[in-house]
Amino acid sequence: MHFSKLYPCLLAKVAKKGRTRAELNQAIYWFTGYSPEMLDQLAQNSVSYGDFFRAAPCLNPCRELITGVICGVRVEDVGEPLMREIRRLDKLVDELARGKSMEKILRRTAD
Repeated sequence: MHFSKLYPCLLAKVAKKGRTRAELNQAIYWFTGYSPEMLDQLAQNSVSYGDFFRAAPCLNPCRELITGVICGVRVEDVGEPLMREIRRLDKLVDELARGKSMEKILRRTAD
């Protein structure tokens, strides 16, 4: 599946709950390290969802703090690394759609 096909679905999910494209993009930037320009380009190209994650400039180390259940599966229990990253991003999008604050969505470690 191409990222360009999935991105509109992610956007529709958050938009129907009153969240914005900017908020979705902020979560994706935080997770992957893609710049806004890179994300715009990827949303229009035919890069696979797997390659979207594999080519991410800088996966945020705090993404490992993402836990919980998405689609009936515990994110932290997913064994295959790529699928775990996909589920983690799904979890962020789900939290955004449920109205969670950006401060809580964009996890931080205690400094």
